[in-house]
Amino acid sequence: MVSTKRRKKRANITAQAGQMITPPGAGIAPKPSYFNRELSWLAFNRRVLEQAVSAVNPLLERIKFLAILSSNLDEFYEIRVAGLLQQVDSQAGEPSIDGLTAREQLRRIRVAVNALVREQYVCWHDQLVPALAAEAIFFRTAKQLSPDEQAWVRHYFRAHVQPVLTPLAVDQLHPFPQLGNKTLNVLVSLTSADAPEQEPLMAILPVPRILPRIVPLGSATEGPRCHIFLSEIIKLCAGELFAGCRIRSAHAFRVTRNSDLYIDEEEVEDLLQKIEEELRNLHRGAAVRLEIEAGVEEPAFEVLCAHLNLPADNVVRLDGPLNLLRLQSLYDIIDRPDLKYPAYTPAESPALRDAPRIFDRIREGDILLHHPYESFTPVVDFVEQAARDPEVFAIKQTLYRTSGDSPIIRALIEASQNGKQVTALVELKARFDEANNIKWAKELEEAGVHVVYGLVGFKTHCKCSLVVRREAGQLHRYAHLGTGNYNPKTARHYTDHSLLTCRNELTGEVSEVFNALTGFGRSPEFNHLLVAPYNLHAELQELIAAEAAHAAAGRPARIIAKINKLADRVTIDNLYAASQAGVQIDLIVRATCCLVPGIKGLSENIRIRSIVGRFLEHTRIYCFGNGGQPLLYCGSADWMTRNFFRRVEVLYPIYDSGLRHRILEEILPAELRDTEDARELQPDGSYTAPPREDGSPSFSAQKFFMTAAHQRARSTLEAVS
Repeated sequence: MVSTKRRKKRANITAQAGQMITPPGAGIAPKPSYFNRELSWLAFNRRVLEQAVSAVNPLLERIKFLAILSSNLDEFYEIRVAGLLQQVDSQAGEPSIDGLTAREQLRRIRVAVNALVREQYVCWHDQLVPALAAEAIFFRTAKQLSPDEQAWVRHYFRAHVQPVLTPLAVDQLHPFPQLGNKTLNVLVSLTSADAPEQEPLMAILPVPRILPRIVPLGSATEGPRCHIFLSEIIKLCAGELFAGCRIRSAHAFRVTRNSDLYIDEEEVEDLLQKIEEELRNLHRGAAVRLEIEAGVEEPAFEVLCAHLNLPADNVVRLDGPLNLLRLQSLYDIIDRPDLKYPAYTPAESPALRDAPRIFDRIREGDILLHHPYESFTPVVDFVEQAARDPEVFAIKQTLYRTSGDSPIIRALIEASQNGKQVTALVELKARFDEANNIKWAKELEEAGVHVVYGLVGFKTHCKCSLVVRREAGQLHRYAHLGTGNYNPKTARHYTDHSLLTCRNELTGEVSEVFNALTGFGRSPEFNHLLVAPYNLHAELQELIAAEAAHAAAGRPARIIAKINKLADRVTIDNLYAASQAGVQIDLIVRATCCLVPGIKGLSENIRIRSIVGRFLEHTRIYCFGNGGQPLLYCGSADWMTRNFFRRVEVLYPIYDSGLRHRILEEILPAELRDTEDARELQPDGSYTAPPREDGSPSFSAQKFFMTAAHQRARSTLEAVS
């Protein structure tokens, strides 16, 4: 067990936060090079598209990947592109890490997005639609409907759609309608039957979100299944809404708006009320993208763009159905298990088998859970049992994102009703979950829970739960520390780690984290945890520097890190310096990565891979060789400037020898062996499949973990019996 203070004394070189480390004996090296953050993120989404293209994946899973790509692009425009557009408008903002201006980044983004969207629709038309047809699952356009199908569609429109549609004329007498963010609309161009020689009229049909976007044709439950997009139904039947007019054309479109919240917390008296107000205003945010079906008439298109104040560069013309995110509903509509991944049930952790009380097992030793391969239920049990245990006096809990019917929330409410002191730190600014978290904050407060919102100017992103329990007349602390959110639903689809511990050195510092968050944000000292914004960034730079010192001294030097994103320039520069010193570095970075690997004299000792598979890779693990005595951490922080300086993050050390062995000898090696879902980042920014020995089978880390979790559970059960 190595504390931060002792590690400082042992380190041969020390880095100050914000400064680049000079490697021992370094000479002239190539100038540091960086990938653009936005283009790197788009490259990640190309790997998501690869999963949709790959026939190795079940058909309905491929469609889900195609839908995920659309969702990712939506968020990209709402936040990242919106920010760049603001920089251009205000003529402010620093160049990106690779030196590009906001305007140049936008230009390159347009090129990359247009190519990505074209390939997305080629995948839909040329691969997925034919593959669905081969399984007797069909999609019809309005032009492809048979007379009987067209009659059914018109009846459906009159019964279920027409009553909730409101046609909105666009002319001098009618103000241009306020179009909601990412809502479906139909742009209609028409002429008057009485005066066909006059200029075309224009109207917009906003479509309520309540209507299903994919409609099964007819009610047959046997035989081929046919579906049609709601937009096709509306375009076919729009004439029924405009008596005395002839429809010239109808095209579906939607507008993406700036969805970032801009709140000066220093000037806000009631943060919850202010965020509620800003959420109501979001649907009126500045337009940043227009998606519209190809073939729209130019006069109507120009009017639309003018009212939205959008240049043509911000328009994406689609050769196919609008908003492929709606394809996700197919997964539930179509009951075909043969077209989905085989069902997987998370294994029970051997350490918790037949444990009536989770606290008894935690006292026997630290417990590591690997989700979703092992069940998330023990994390829920940890809070639920604490809520009902008469010996528990207090519960403290961070909440960044959770499920709509959260058992964690229910347990905290129950604990408060049972007379325990309950404190919930709810992050109101969790992007796109603000409304949910406001709802939970109010419900918790009504139940008597002490609800706080953390430090001014910082998002609370750490995953911590602390229980104070009386045992033998003394108070003892128990903690859950995680890499993922307290959300049982996403825990079945995201890979994460959980640590359950009662080690005094860890639980005492977790208590200090909560005190800092609920008090006045003083600067506590941590000897075991790495906590942002306090010591995480500086300690990380020192850990990297220590590996460079080991390499310079001829000792083995190694860094392995599994993270979601890498974009902090200081960290990247220090990794470059460590590589120059001879440190062997393996990084598993799922999404954005601004570090350029494989450059001779700069990063030739750095290898980077990304894994995109059935489960969303979300775990963060840091491993430093430390001269043969590895230092091992898990936690909530990526290597982003925001995570180091604008968020509250917690990394926790793994001290238990058995758990260390599992991570170092099983989990990390499997991630580095993956040849099925992994791709390796090249110096030119492309990703290529890892090399395989001739004839060797492919290896999937995710499949390995699924099998290993159940084998471990069976082995323990057999040993007991």
